[in-house]
Amino acid sequence: MKSYIALLLAIIISSCASETKINTLEKGTYRAALQIQDQKEIPFLFEVINEKELHVFNAEETIKVHEITYKNDSVKIQMPFFEGYLIAKVDGKKLNGQFVKSSLNRIVPFTAVESKHRFEKTSESKFNISGNWETVFSPNSDEDRYIAKGIFEQKGNKVTGTFRTTTGDYRFLEGIINNDQLELSTFDGAHAFFFTAKVTDSTMNGHFYSGNHWKEPFTAKLNNNYELPNAESLTYLKEGYDSFAFAFPDKNDAIVSLKDDRFKDKVTVVQIMGSWCPNCLDESKFYSEYYNKNKAKGIEFVSLAFEVAKTKEDAFELLNRLQEQTGITYPILLAQYGSSSKISAQEKLPMLNHVLSYPTTIFIDKKGKVRKIHTGFNGPATGKLYTEFTENFDSFLNELVNE
Repeated sequence: MKSYIALLLAIIISSCASETKINTLEKGTYRAALQIQDQKEIPFLFEVINEKELHVFNAEETIKVHEITYKNDSVKIQMPFFEGYLIAKVDGKKLNGQFVKSSLNRIVPFTAVESKHRFEKTSESKFNISGNWETVFSPNSDEDRYIAKGIFEQKGNKVTGTFRTTTGDYRFLEGIINNDQLELSTFDGAHAFFFTAKVTDSTMNGHFYSGNHWKEPFTAKLNNNYELPNAESLTYLKEGYDSFAFAFPDKNDAIVSLKDDRFKDKVTVVQIMGSWCPNCLDESKFYSEYYNKNKAKGIEFVSLAFEVAKTKEDAFELLNRLQEQTGITYPILLAQYGSSSKISAQEKLPMLNHVLSYPTTIFIDKKGKVRKIHTGFNGPATGKLYTEFTENFDSFLNELVNE
């Protein structure tokens, strides 16, 4: 598969030997579309600011992209933070190429044309889905079934919001309702999501697509009182363990553990994460800013990374890039590479009942006692829940610091 990807990219970026003209992106707003199964597509909008900068839009989110390179008639658009990139031939204000995630051997066909419409309005909406939705994905499968909470706001035909699960949220979703048909999408360089459903004033029945490799059904019913299980009750220390421990290498190949002097007599926040994980990115941005403002209080952070990159070198390259782009100054340790398996992760952290989610955060007091474990993360797309999390986070750490 690797050789196939290499050959494909070589074909895309090649041109006739006599051709020397460089085709660059022209200013404007573009509608991109990733071609997936069932003749569906995952649309998103981006604006070319100049040939070296573009912005990708998902509802209230703006992703600024600066890693743009050209060769002859082709462009490579490297998304920030994540390994995923777009590579395409440029023909005026038309692009034709692929979205590539090398570590997972995934390629999705990609096109873009000048347009300001993510989804086209074709009819008036019959229903308004604003509110909270009790949701079940893969409802007929014991193995794949999981619960979620849909949080949506609708103005006219336009819909924004997200699905929260017990492990995190699906970030900034944006879409439309034509008649009784809902369509939502998001793209951030790690994940490309598309949701479609037939709706009434109190029900949804549809499908969720992730790239061109995953499809599952979901059902939902309006329930403004619905709540997910408490995120602080899902992961805990197993019986027989009274503390948390780890020993993994940092980018200099030095083994770091909780016994090191930097953690002694300090409140320590341990994050279980991966550089490929959008919820982890949202959390890491918050943690980085919080740590830089509050480390003088006697607070330490450390991240344990479980990476899908196939080699140790590739994993650290992605982690170093993440660290630089988020301004993280605390250690990120490589706990695992070649797989994000939660079963393998739990084997490396045997004191936990399971690793249910990336991210998961362990709060440790100055005496080394685990005081709380929080599963998942409510990111900025969840609105007031994100605000509540950040306020509770600050309050709890201050309590630990003042003990």
